[in-house]
Amino acid sequence: MSFYDVIEKYKNFDFDRYFEQVSDSDVLRSLSKYKLNDKDLLNLLSPTARKHLEEMAQKASKLALQYCGKTATLYTPIYIANYCENHCVYCGYNCHSGIKRKKLSLDEIEKEGEAVATKGFKHIIVLTGESETKSSIEYIGEAVGILSKKFPSIAIEVYPMDVEGYTHLVYKGADSLTIYQETYDEEVYKRVHIKGPKADYRFRLDAPERGAMAGMRSLSIGALLGLSDFRKDAFFSILHGAYLKTKYPHIELSYSAPRIRPFKGSFRDIVDVDDASEFQILTVMRLFDPHAALNVSSRESLDMRKNLMPLGVTKLSAAVSTDVGGHSQGEENTAQFKTNDDNSIEDVASMLKSIGYQYVFKDWVRF
Repeated sequence: MSFYDVIEKYKNFDFDRYFEQVSDSDVLRSLSKYKLNDKDLLNLLSPTARKHLEEMAQKASKLALQYCGKTATLYTPIYIANYCENHCVYCGYNCHSGIKRKKLSLDEIEKEGEAVATKGFKHIIVLTGESETKSSIEYIGEAVGILSKKFPSIAIEVYPMDVEGYTHLVYKGADSLTIYQETYDEEVYKRVHIKGPKADYRFRLDAPERGAMAGMRSLSIGALLGLSDFRKDAFFSILHGAYLKTKYPHIELSYSAPRIRPFKGSFRDIVDVDDASEFQILTVMRLFDPHAALNVSSRESLDMRKNLMPLGVTKLSAAVSTDVGGHSQGEENTAQFKTNDDNSIEDVASMLKSIGYQYVFKDWVRF
């Protein structure tokens, strides 16, 4: 059985009609339960549940304090290449976007790592565009090997690989895999991924599982909210996490709910996801899995991240540059998307302190 089989169970399910019929008592009954099932998720993600968001948030906050405390790990991304072979209509890296292309040499990667390490970071994400031709598994492995000398935890956010590819990166020092399905709606997925390897819906969908099989310690999943019906995408994101945790109980699971950010020539056919909807989705993620990590990046403003923290956000990005070599080379015009500007370490630390939270750079030891 694969997660695709779980999705197929809902192939003929009328989500819109179900959401229309959710009552206040349905929401409150689901909220009263400790262990949530599929229908409870739908009830709590429904428009009706918006009226009970305060009660939902209070319960989520209690669970967050019990299982997560008041500490968040800070990390930052390192972009090493932005070449891409895909035509994805919503992404600034797509092969027709016209942005400046760049790929760091191994020496430049080492300098980029030094620039990030001097800021105190111990957790990083290594990112590339999705081009195995320009950014081979061997190249990414060499980058991870260089950076592993400075950082005890390295996540990768690159193109989907087979088990052997992920195993090679684990051997080189990667311990975490971040890969978003973008949207779980297969028809919408086909419309927004026009051509390129990423058009293979199933290969991407099964990538987190291949990462677990290869020995990744941590998996971070989610959908890019705004491409399709965000309630359905949130629903399947949560079920995907449950599937992975059931099958691979040793992994650390992280949920994320990123919203589309603007880029040059930005995709305009976006489903609006307002702040309250984003808050509701993160709340339901915490209610469903009190133990999961929640990751909120600098796609969100500092005020929004402050409001989300009591839900048990455990991972925050800071001092982010989305340019290739942006930490050490002052590179410009190579970014995938525009971040919010208030994401310096000092800004994030001050925000956390103001609400009684603290940050750490390192939360585990590599053996």
